[in-house]
Amino acid sequence: MFVKDYDYDLPQELIAQDPLEDRSSSRLMVLDKNTGEYSHHIFKEIIDFLEPGDCLVINDTKVIPARLYGVREGTGGKVEVLLLKRFEDNVWETLVKPGKKCKPGARLSFGGGLLKGEVLSVEEEGNRKVRFSYDGIFEEILDQLGQMPLPPYITHELKDKNRYQTVYAKYEGSAAAPTAGLHFTKELLADIASKGVEIASVTLHVGLGTFRPVKAETIEEHHMHSEFFMIAPDEAEKINRAKAGGHRVIAVGTTSCRTLESASKKGVVSPGSGWTEIFIYPGYEFQMVDALITNFHLPQSTLIMLVSALAGREHVLAAYEEAVRERYRFFSFGDAMFIC
Repeated sequence: MFVKDYDYDLPQELIAQDPLEDRSSSRLMVLDKNTGEYSHHIFKEIIDFLEPGDCLVINDTKVIPARLYGVREGTGGKVEVLLLKRFEDNVWETLVKPGKKCKPGARLSFGGGLLKGEVLSVEEEGNRKVRFSYDGIFEEILDQLGQMPLPPYITHELKDKNRYQTVYAKYEGSAAAPTAGLHFTKELLADIASKGVEIASVTLHVGLGTFRPVKAETIEEHHMHSEFFMIAPDEAEKINRAKAGGHRVIAVGTTSCRTLESASKKGVVSPGSGWTEIFIYPGYEFQMVDALITNFHLPQSTLIMLVSALAGREHVLAAYEEAVRERYRFFSFGDAMFIC
């Protein structure tokens, strides 16, 4: 299967640069995965498409201010570091710019020496393993020095950094937000629960895959970066109860979807934690997920391949063409789609 088969034309001005003031007022396209038929709504109307007994699965990861700006000790050259994945207390996998000047042994300084780093090694695809040293609590220093790691296609400054967090963000560790969840307000979630919909939480810390384009010519050649996930026993029980009762398991976002599919077998999800490199594309047989709430994704991305696995490539690309015609807002701060 060729990557170019998942391309579509997107006018630049449809890439959403700012979040809406009211999270739940974004637009919602509802796509029937079997017929390809679609309809247009406002996101808060998602409640009309949910049934008592359904299980809505959210990803409660929290984005850390993972982008650091500093200098190389000795030269004073500017450096930018993006934290991707924690290996142990003070050692992280990172993206470093400019990478060529940050060889093993290079020493970095942030905030006038409040935080220091040493490049330990160069990993696959050019990522750097960096050991940090500091006095105090790392998370507090990161809050002071770090910036929210907005995707490269967002050029506007984010005025309120909480708008790049879901209202249910809980466990710190992501380098990017699970953006399908940005549409929910606490009030909307309360209304959904009042309708008899079960809400279950899983955690997947979003890492490098969000930032990395597919460079391979064929889908099968692409390798996904590993990401850490957790599912608590009581949350797994909620999900399994819905599935066993013949109700739908609805993933909020591709990260929730990948977590569920990584931990499921024959319609049963197992609690626990681990690392996943699951790559879902057409031909994949879903073990747990029946429906998906998701944003509109980049052309030729692993995420548009995932939604195509659920709804079919032709249905998805036709829906995307309609979204362009109707001037939907795309990507992280954009509008949403419910595939059911």
